[in-house]
Amino acid sequence: MTFIYQFHLHYIFRIVLAGICGILIGYERKNRAKEAGLRTHCIVACASALMMVVSKYAFFDLIKGDLYPGVDIRLDPSRVAQGIVSGVGFLGAGMIFVRKNTIKGLTTAAGIWATSGIGMAIGGGMYVVGIVSTAIILAIQFALHINSRFTFTPKNKRIKFFNVTEDGFQDKITNKLSELNVYVSDVSIERESIDSGLNYVFYVEMLKTVKEEELMKLSEYPCTVES
Repeated sequence: MTFIYQFHLHYIFRIVLAGICGILIGYERKNRAKEAGLRTHCIVACASALMMVVSKYAFFDLIKGDLYPGVDIRLDPSRVAQGIVSGVGFLGAGMIFVRKNTIKGLTTAAGIWATSGIGMAIGGGMYVVGIVSTAIILAIQFALHINSRFTFTPKNKRIKFFNVTEDGFQDKITNKLSELNVYVSDVSIERESIDSGLNYVFYVEMLKTVKEEELMKLSEYPCTVES
């Protein structure tokens, strides 16, 4: 009985380790206010590891012939792995959307897919591969991200300018924000009525050192800054 308990404890360790790797990747995504954060990445990693453990070790009684003596039963553990890849692909597709000719969520969807791979590797007993892959993905997320920040957690703000009648306003404000090291992730434009000007909404990521007062001085048009 003790042997069985210790054997299962080894499987549980794999699932926990996969969850930790998922949390590390999810933490980076959460800090950038992306669609999937800590819980999503952790659950995907744990679930992938669990399915791999079940795929590899849950059918020993069938293979040994304890349940059906004299019957030659053969299994293909890789089929579960293939199902995980396909299933997580559908999950990632739900995070991708198109808004004003801009595709959003691709990196997060790819991260979810990669996290499932890490969970599969650790669930299959490939600890070094899973941990090193986690480090590689985190390095890619930090080093190759636009306006990368290694020590600062960005603030996400929504800057709205009202009743704008100026041509080229979007490019003008985007350039001014760039000078302040503020990254514009999205822009939406709306008109309240036919006779009014346009309302511009800039969705931005910025360091905590940038003050809201600086943002409100970007233009003479009425402006609000919200989290």
